[in-house]
Amino acid sequence: MTTPSQAKPPFSWSSLSWLLIYFWYFSSVLQIIILASGYSGTNGLRDSLLYSSLWLIPVLLFPAKTRVIAAVIGVVLWAVSVCALGYYVIYGQEFSQSVLFVMFETNANEAGEYFSQYFSLKLLLSLLAYTAGAIFLWTRLRPVTLRAPWHYVTSALIFIGLLIYPLAVDMLHGRPLTKAVSGLTSRMEPAAPWQMIVGYTQYRTQLNNLQGILDKNRELPPLANLKDNSGDAPRTLVLVIGESTQRGRMSLYGYSRDTTPELKALRDSDAGLTVFNNVVTSRPYTIEILQQALTFANEKNPDLYLTKPSLMNMMKQAGYKTFWITNQQTMTGRNTMLTVFSKQTDVQHYMNQQRTQSAREYDTNVLAPFKSVLADPAPKKFIIVHLLGTHLKYKFRYPENWGKFDGDTAGLPPGLNSEQQEAYNDYDNANRFNDHVVATLIKDFKATDPNGFMLYFSDHGEEVYDTPPHDIQGRNEAQPTRHMYTIPFMLWTSPTWQAAHPRDLRGDVNRKYSSSELIHTWSDLAGLRYDDFDPTRSVVNPAFKETTRWIGNPYKKNALHDYDTLPYGDQVGNQ
Repeated sequence: MTTPSQAKPPFSWSSLSWLLIYFWYFSSVLQIIILASGYSGTNGLRDSLLYSSLWLIPVLLFPAKTRVIAAVIGVVLWAVSVCALGYYVIYGQEFSQSVLFVMFETNANEAGEYFSQYFSLKLLLSLLAYTAGAIFLWTRLRPVTLRAPWHYVTSALIFIGLLIYPLAVDMLHGRPLTKAVSGLTSRMEPAAPWQMIVGYTQYRTQLNNLQGILDKNRELPPLANLKDNSGDAPRTLVLVIGESTQRGRMSLYGYSRDTTPELKALRDSDAGLTVFNNVVTSRPYTIEILQQALTFANEKNPDLYLTKPSLMNMMKQAGYKTFWITNQQTMTGRNTMLTVFSKQTDVQHYMNQQRTQSAREYDTNVLAPFKSVLADPAPKKFIIVHLLGTHLKYKFRYPENWGKFDGDTAGLPPGLNSEQQEAYNDYDNANRFNDHVVATLIKDFKATDPNGFMLYFSDHGEEVYDTPPHDIQGRNEAQPTRHMYTIPFMLWTSPTWQAAHPRDLRGDVNRKYSSSELIHTWSDLAGLRYDDFDPTRSVVNPAFKETTRWIGNPYKKNALHDYDTLPYGDQVGNQ
């Protein structure tokens, strides 16, 4: 006989409503904010509501453990969703799978550095209020009891309706299982924690495929009809890749603060240094732009880095001994696409062994190995030097005694608070130290009386409160500003090389150019010709033709924009 105390409580619509609101909360709060802001339509909110409802299944099956199950699930959902909310508070944009990929591929251990850079009272209060809301909803939870077998039937219907049915429909329409699963995960992304799971899964897949990419690169056919027209004399060619350095904050390009005194002095005293004034990058992220700049890929053909030889392959085919010197963080020998590129050279020097980038690490690290490589007896040498440049956190990119602009308020944009002023000054200090490193590389190269040239460019720029209303820091191609894309681009040519290969570049320095086409300019400078070489895409060639400088994510529909249409004032959103 069942006593009143043993009887199951009746089904309660109120209890079901509180459970739904609780599980919806962790994904839908942000989606509602995004919808209200006009940034996106209703699809994100719809999908977050649908796929957050999956969490009803365990509490329907085990109603007696409702609050325990909800607490465990809630902690996980809170941890993931708070990252998405924090990103929105900082950037005003949705935390997407592509953002996750960039974060992980740039190195996951940068998280602490980014947190210290972006932490603010506004962010703290937002996250505390969000957490308090989750706790309040949890206190309202009560079991939802369904008589057997309806708790099984309802759970099965939720599972089938949200997961099995969409897969079946796609496959019935002829889509292969892999694409059907991809479509399902795309719909699940607005709901926590799927955006993290999907992004991390793809990141791990990329890591596991690196060796495969290297193997495929070795199997690529060489460039057809490659010829080196630079003669037989020994030569050394150097490519220096900067990081996060926008030309608008360099006095070499007219900035009011004296952030590049050494490069300015070199330009004024050495006719061999040519400074190009109108070069931009196509992507504001290191991995993505180097997949283009170091290969035949570009915004319209972003996957050619997988199917055609790279710059490193080309130089080896031309008979050069190739070197890669990097001060970028290297966790293992196989952890990023940068490692793939570096492994395409003969000799690598990995100078940054820090566990995280939240540590002082200076680009002067590359100077000693650079001198060593310059002394290598190989008759033809190609050297890539990859700097940390002015990468976050700015104050970690220069020694403490290089803080020339600390506390300086002259010339700062209006309305910056004390933390923003500090970041602004730190960035200028980092630029000044970067100037010292790049100038030293040129001087050390020059001191060897080389036959060759050195080309320096930055992978991308950085917005550091430059664009009105002066409230954006960092890079986000969903909200592009000009400063994220404007980069320094300069060439030092030795007297010996200039004498053997005379060029007058003075008429070329103002040409509109994108670094995504770098391989053609490099080939032209090095005297290399082959079937794929296109002189119209070399900024130093008389046949050069200015074309649209595309920026944006080439893998996203309608995401490419003409850089030259960007406004000079407020940043733009999705167009």
